[in-house]
Amino acid sequence: MFELWYSQFMAGTPDPRATTASGPTVEVGMAADPAPAIPGTDAVVELSPVQRLAALQLALTAELAAVPLARLSDLDAVAVLAAVEDLGRSVDAARIATASEVDVRSVRILPGQSQPALPASLGCRDGVDVITRAARISVKETKRRTRLGSFVTPRTGAGLIMPPFYPAVAAALTAGKLGVETADVIVTGLERISTRVAPDDLHTAERALVACATGAITEETKGLPGEGLAFATDLIRGIVLQWQARLDPDGTAPTEPIRQPRSTISFGTLTDGLYPLRGGVTPELRGIMTVLFDTYLSARSTAFPTHAEQGLPNPDPTTTDTRSTSTEPAEPAGSDQQEDCGADSAPDDLPAGIGDDRTGGEKRADIVRALFDRAARDPATPALGGAAPTVLVHVNATDLLTGTGVGWVDGVDAPVSLTTVKQLICTGGYQKILFGPNQEVLRLDLKQRLFTPAQRRAIAARDGGCIIPGCTCPPHWAELHHVIPWAAGGPTDIDNGVMLCWFHHHTIDTSGWIIRMVNGTPQVKAPPWYDPTQTWHPANQNRTRTTSTRLVSNRP
Repeated sequence: MFELWYSQFMAGTPDPRATTASGPTVEVGMAADPAPAIPGTDAVVELSPVQRLAALQLALTAELAAVPLARLSDLDAVAVLAAVEDLGRSVDAARIATASEVDVRSVRILPGQSQPALPASLGCRDGVDVITRAARISVKETKRRTRLGSFVTPRTGAGLIMPPFYPAVAAALTAGKLGVETADVIVTGLERISTRVAPDDLHTAERALVACATGAITEETKGLPGEGLAFATDLIRGIVLQWQARLDPDGTAPTEPIRQPRSTISFGTLTDGLYPLRGGVTPELRGIMTVLFDTYLSARSTAFPTHAEQGLPNPDPTTTDTRSTSTEPAEPAGSDQQEDCGADSAPDDLPAGIGDDRTGGEKRADIVRALFDRAARDPATPALGGAAPTVLVHVNATDLLTGTGVGWVDGVDAPVSLTTVKQLICTGGYQKILFGPNQEVLRLDLKQRLFTPAQRRAIAARDGGCIIPGCTCPPHWAELHHVIPWAAGGPTDIDNGVMLCWFHHHTIDTSGWIIRMVNGTPQVKAPPWYDPTQTWHPANQNRTRTTSTRLVSNRP
């Protein structure tokens, strides 16, 4: 019955490109908006909303088809992508509104009737059935739209029209500034704590989250890291978690420790430059590994440090902050510097981000590398030969200067490229060793250009992780970078060091991000394609200085 009604309904909808007097009702001087005139007459055709939308669809389809995507420059292609997404957000907002309206009408019982009239008149069971058939979408998508619509569309009751439950989300959604996916993340996250949080605090969080998602500068976000930049959905999901933790601190339960029995891993023989891994893991360990891989591959991990990771050194004449007494391993990680680790030394297997073309397997391998690197720097890791586990790479100084030759890793038969050597030097520092004619050691210089463990803790407490807005790298995965390069005379001081993730550190010369220090705190300027205003933004993302912390702590 629905199919019959729908075919009859659409049969009465003429092609807007060929409207004639034999089409829909012809009115003279009755059109509210300019409408097409019938040739040879003064009459105009009053188009229905469906006909107007059909005409708009035809025009939009023609415009989109006329865009020469393959011939666009890289920046133009990205600009078109953003413009199309803007259009999509407006359409998605209308999808939510119309689905919600049909859903409400589908449960409305008219006077003198015992059941909703709309579904029955179309031969459908309920509103979900009506929407899935008319929109040709799944039941899951129908429920997602109607659920979101119930929170962001005006409500009616007792003859009155009341505002939506989440007015800031509704306004941004209707204006095409906020995507449905992000709106759903915000609403779902806030609904989980709505019954345990004061309404004013809930709407403060709502406004702040909408501002972060749309790039608006509001009272809630003014002066904070990333001010004026619109963040992607995955990062908004993390900010929602911060608000939940701040407004409802008792809502999080501790994680249960997991055991890993009887798994085995070994290395095969070097083949085509790779050592094959052999072995097997239990279902439990496979589950742990899968979740961990998925967490990092989806870029949804929380970007903020624990209290231990925010630890500062013991106070001295220049240090007064004593919030924590955490310790740092003997071998610090991370160092400098633009000149030694720029585009010419960046490998092809970059972590997730701009320019990342790795396969899933390559990404998982890089995650394993990062996990082992973190474990090697953990103070709880057993010492090896009286020192923290340290990878030693040897290279001839002349080879390093000329760019020819290879390096050698202790305990590994195969050589490594000079590109890899430069990256390891950039991250871990180096020592010069002068050998005599009989290979005896004549001189061993001190390790150069490394931040100390105390400096690393202080920078971690200030920056809270990678300082690039939108990056979720926490401090214990980050490297330390000299804002003024060490080779250019930049000091290895807290006021000249910032935290960057592996990817942003190794692409800082080519990515378009610019860093500067102002009164001891970092500021960043985004690439022009990302922020056309070219505004300097405060860069620290320590959670003690986030929107949720500042607003909640300042409330009366």
